[in-house]
Amino acid sequence: MAKKEAKQNKTNAMRLLDAAGIEYGHSMYEYDESDLSGTHAAEALGVSADEVFKTLVTRSNDNLLSVFVIPSAGNLDLKKAAAVSGHKSIEMIHVRELLDLTGYIRGGCSPVGMKKAYPTYIDETAVLFDSIYVSAGKRGEQIIINPETLAEFIGAEFADLTK
Repeated sequence: MAKKEAKQNKTNAMRLLDAAGIEYGHSMYEYDESDLSGTHAAEALGVSADEVFKTLVTRSNDNLLSVFVIPSAGNLDLKKAAAVSGHKSIEMIHVRELLDLTGYIRGGCSPVGMKKAYPTYIDETAVLFDSIYVSAGKRGEQIIINPETLAEFIGAEFADLTK
């Protein structure tokens, strides 16, 4: 019975990793809707903000979406991101579009298991760590995974993305 309950509590991102036989850890924390600092998850989990990554979705000048996974305390450099993704310019999508485009909500957007496979880029600093934290697809839940394994699974490239 306990196994069945544990399966029901898994997010779609975790189920996809399980199905692929990929090793990962899981961590939970108290999500604070009012804290938009980007470092709340790291503080709550007791790890460096450099190890916790957020997932951002952009739209290019030619209306194509791209996904960027960057350190939680960092800021996406839109010029670098546009260059690496092969676009003239990009901008962040509006938060109200996030659920329809990805299947995820703000604060719970995972690079694993989006509705479509968008071109994805992970900040190159991820490779400095044996494991990084990314959203498990639900607010307050994180997947702990090797960055190279994550990149291979989601078809992502590593690049210099932050300011």
